[in-house]
Amino acid sequence: MGRDARVLGNGLIRLVTLLGGGHIAELRFDDGTGLPTTNPMWEPPWPTMEPYRYRPAVHDRTYGSLLEGKLLSGIAGHNLCLDYFGPPSAEEAAQGLSQHGEAPSLRWRVSRQRVSSGSAALGVAVKLPVAGLQFTRDIELRRGESVAYIQETVRNERKADHFFSWTQHVSLGTPFLSREDSVVAFPGTKGMCYPHAYNGNKDVLIPGRRFEWPRGPRFNGGKVDLTHPWIQKGRGLVAGILLDPRRKFGYVAALNRRMGLLIVYCFRREDFPWVALWEENRCITAPPWRGKNQSRGLEFSTLPLPVLRREAFNLGPLFGRPTLAHIPARGTKTVRYVAALAQIPADFSDVKDVDVSSGQIVIHGPRGVPPVQVAGSAIDRYLSN
Repeated sequence: MGRDARVLGNGLIRLVTLLGGGHIAELRFDDGTGLPTTNPMWEPPWPTMEPYRYRPAVHDRTYGSLLEGKLLSGIAGHNLCLDYFGPPSAEEAAQGLSQHGEAPSLRWRVSRQRVSSGSAALGVAVKLPVAGLQFTRDIELRRGESVAYIQETVRNERKADHFFSWTQHVSLGTPFLSREDSVVAFPGTKGMCYPHAYNGNKDVLIPGRRFEWPRGPRFNGGKVDLTHPWIQKGRGLVAGILLDPRRKFGYVAALNRRMGLLIVYCFRREDFPWVALWEENRCITAPPWRGKNQSRGLEFSTLPLPVLRREAFNLGPLFGRPTLAHIPARGTKTVRYVAALAQIPADFSDVKDVDVSSGQIVIHGPRGVPPVQVAGSAIDRYLSN
């Protein structure tokens, strides 16, 4: 794609980070391993560019107006939303801000690189001047493990407490996701549909309606199973779902049983208590979408829904749970999570649960099918308190 990128590999998996926006564009098994090598991450159907080079007068016909175009010009795969989740206000857009905050549209820098006989590591960083935040991400791959260990730190450079949203906008796409062969899973409980119309009333779900995961209220009546992608061509959806508060760990997972491939992210639920579910199914016809895109977002987050910053503040607790995070004045906040790939057997058609213990991610499938285990020597340390 002609982008400034850094590649981490350990002989089993490879991970690609784009310095324009910090997106994790690729996480897949390496060629020559004999394992399925499809990249589960969403790859936009349009050519991308470095988002920090976006100029409305030059690029709006290709990528859309600044409101979304700056982000969309460089987006791919796993996108960080910081320090807000959703669109900027008209006033913020007039000051140069775009969708999902400054982080996914700025130029990131490499803060460290390390390769040894047992691991490879990459550190990247970005400064958010409007938010007054410093952000760092460190990624480590260990030899022989199909696990990426990720640590992120946000530092508040201001002399006042900062309230904000922090979202891991993991977007998956075709050919990994298919209606016939794929499901997505996470330990959801109560959900709320996006309160605004999707692309001019082209919603799969009824705006603002509350529901029990995974059965969403369909726009034309009845319920729809949200674990299956590509629900209806020409329509899309956004919903916020509360993860089970009884759990220590949260996860988001997706599989393709025909490919025999599964991807899973595991994280501490108290860090990211919500999952925002997004589906775009050839619905948006404006540039750069042009009715060609299919993507499904499994976005683990401090906020349930991608809304205006002022709307997020007014939302308050939902289902009795907070919806905003904060960093004290001059303070820092660190989170750790892991992303893993696994080969699965043909009869592994669903994900019933995911456990994290004793250096393993254990993925439970249908009744009678043995669980799939992914070993990771640093899993317990990364996900402990």
